[in-house]
Amino acid sequence: MKWNPIYNAIGAAAYVWTVGIVMNYVGQTHSNVPDTFIDPIVVLSLLVFSAALMGFLFFYYPAILLIENKKKEAVDFFLKTLGVFGLLTLVAVLTVLYT
Repeated sequence: MKWNPIYNAIGAAAYVWTVGIVMNYVGQTHSNVPDTFIDPIVVLSLLVFSAALMGFLFFYYPAILLIENKKKEAVDFFLKTLGVFGLLTLVAVLTVLYT
């Protein structure tokens, strides 16, 4: 499989945006529903899943490259992924500010 930092960053941004949209929808449709004991469990489970997914998307392939003693390629891949994700985040912030 050919790894691509742009695809990883787009995948991470798509996941974040999807979770945000779903949370917004749930908040609007369930605003009059009282909290239950399951709510913090769901939130913590989502946090753990999100951390694992972001860890995979940002660190898995650079870690493999480090194990293969390819330090420069590992750093380049990570920084490219982070840079593209940062640009996508900037686009989202600017969209919010100017709408």
